[in-house]
Amino acid sequence: MSKTRYNLDLVFANVFFGANFSFYVSLTRNYLDFQQIFMLQVLSAAIFFIPFALFSKQSFRITWRDAGNILIVTLLIVYGWMYMLLWGSSYTTPIDASIIATLGPAFTLIMDHLMHPHKYIRARVVGVVCALVGAAILLFSDGFTLTHGSRAQGNLFVLVAVVAIAINTVIIKPQLEKLGTLVVMGWYYIIGLAVTAPFFWKYIAHVPFLRLPLYAQAELAYILILGTVLPMYLLYRGTEKLTSVHTALYRYIQPLIAGILAVTRGQARFNAANMTALAFIFAGVVLVVVGYKYYVRHGEVRAAVRRVALPH
Repeated sequence: MSKTRYNLDLVFANVFFGANFSFYVSLTRNYLDFQQIFMLQVLSAAIFFIPFALFSKQSFRITWRDAGNILIVTLLIVYGWMYMLLWGSSYTTPIDASIIATLGPAFTLIMDHLMHPHKYIRARVVGVVCALVGAAILLFSDGFTLTHGSRAQGNLFVLVAVVAIAINTVIIKPQLEKLGTLVVMGWYYIIGLAVTAPFFWKYIAHVPFLRLPLYAQAELAYILILGTVLPMYLLYRGTEKLTSVHTALYRYIQPLIAGILAVTRGQARFNAANMTALAFIFAGVVLVVVGYKYYVRHGEVRAAVRRVALPH
């Protein structure tokens, strides 16, 4: 039952994240610069999470190694994921952005292999290649040039964001298990607020938020609360209790939600390029995960054989 709870955390986190893409596009194309939304995201998350770090006894257990990992992951989350995702989403479509987000499992397992080296399995290699082919189809479906402000450039920035959060979910797991989700996230945003505060007023001071249309205010409120604070908490609570593979695989929910909203709101439509890309990415991730399960299963068998073979 407890595992079901954490799986549901990841399901709902990805439902909320999937809806974000449509609202990002709507706001950045009509009312706000992506930097303004980014600053407000950091501020809203900081207001919610920082008290958990400041008033928790767990904070006194942080070692220099923990602090170093949290610093690296904060930069990956704040500038590698949040900033690049918004920047990319302002140029591309919600459907393309959410499809690229499903590359997460492949990059998560690549990072896991780099940190915990193990034997290469042919299915995993083929799977990673398939996933990267899918990303290339989206990046270069309109030609092999990445011009400024183009859809391809937006897709590339979203890809950078996906790589950043994939690395993050592997690196931070030991600190999540040791200190707890809320404490780690509190320290994320203490650091995140420190590195963004010098630029805050440059982007925020001149924006008449109360003069935005009511639906734009509602979209912004969604992004800040249901699209940032709540799903970030659910994502990291699931990451703390489950494997990085679980965390990555649930990202397939995002294109479904983003696609429904984008088509309904007339922002984009599915075409041959993004459907072909999704097929390659899905096939690639299936192969990667099959290889991962094969490795785990046979690793357990080998460990059991060694235990039996040891002299008593």
